[in-house]
Amino acid sequence: MNIARQGVSFVIVGCCLIVVDWAVFVALSVTGMTPVWANVLGRVAGALVGFWANGRVTFGSPGAPRFGYHRFAKFLASWVVVTLLSTVLITELADHLSLQVAWLAKPMVEGALAAISFFVSRHWVYR
Repeated sequence: MNIARQGVSFVIVGCCLIVVDWAVFVALSVTGMTPVWANVLGRVAGALVGFWANGRVTFGSPGAPRFGYHRFAKFLASWVVVTLLSTVLITELADHLSLQVAWLAKPMVEGALAAISFFVSRHWVYR
């Protein structure tokens, strides 16, 4: 597979997922949910679409998507690690600066973590 095509596709899919994740995070935290749970649930919302979209569009090929229990288990393992990092960073920002700063910073945090996720996905999850 062409890494440039996969990279562009991953960025497009990832931007959509970040918007979903961020919107859920903000909506839940506005209602009073703690940043920890709002962040985790936002990432769950993005993950539900992300595994499918990346398996079909980014790392799959026409007529040959890359799914299955084995790949999903690897996706889930990598997702847990990245979610822990994201949650620690977002919670620290909310606790030490403000919830509004965490809202603004979340897309940047997720974008930085997405760079790591791309290589993990390409070389381990969807391989």
